[in-house]
Amino acid sequence: MRYTVLIPARLASSRLPNKPLADIAGVPMVVRVAQRVTQGVPTGTRVVVAADSMEIVAACSGFGVSAVLTDQNHPSGSDRLAQACDVLGLDDGATVVNVQGDEPLIDPDLVQAVATVLHNSPQASMGTVACAITSVEDFFSPHVVKVVLDASGHALYFSRAPIPYWRDAPLDGTHTLPQPTPLRHIGVYAYRVRFLRQFPRLPQAPLEITEALEQLRALWHGHKIAVHLSERAPAVGVDTPQDLERVRQHFVQNGAA
Repeated sequence: MRYTVLIPARLASSRLPNKPLADIAGVPMVVRVAQRVTQGVPTGTRVVVAADSMEIVAACSGFGVSAVLTDQNHPSGSDRLAQACDVLGLDDGATVVNVQGDEPLIDPDLVQAVATVLHNSPQASMGTVACAITSVEDFFSPHVVKVVLDASGHALYFSRAPIPYWRDAPLDGTHTLPQPTPLRHIGVYAYRVRFLRQFPRLPQAPLEITEALEQLRALWHGHKIAVHLSERAPAVGVDTPQDLERVRQHFVQNGAA
């Protein structure tokens, strides 16, 4: 099983300008992501940053990380990934794994796991990851995306709402997690390149717009998403200056581990 890891990175960020180049213990964040991913993939697997500026390309090059330049004005990350596939000359039958450029603490094993779940699900166009929700607070938070699965381990639906809804939950005023155990979606994806080239051209789905979840477009148009169940909760990503400071402290205390 062979695949390419693509890490989209763009300078524009409303909450954290120039986020991919943010310094983490002397190394740009997007480079930290690439280095982290490399720990979990087979030797020889290509890890490439899909950048929107020469600044990012140059920063990656300075640390020996491969990068390609894509258009600045892509409306979504999937558009950027599709162009990167063209720049790299990937065949329609190839597989790519998408890791976000603001996940310097990502579990490296998830990359191989999501590629494997797609490889083992020939009827699926995409693969992704989920883990058990153990906190009532997370279950009811709209910032934690939930997913429910069918018997084959494919996604039925993603939502910011608490799903599955427990109709017969106790009425004593306390919140209890339902059964089966609710699942938290982790935003690591594997794509078949043929589908990835098609995806940005598919009309947006009404549910996608309502929930602000791009993966619902795939389900809306009849594509299956295979889901790997991880035993580990996701590491903190970097969305705010506070997140960045926490990650910096992690690297100060733990190095690149």
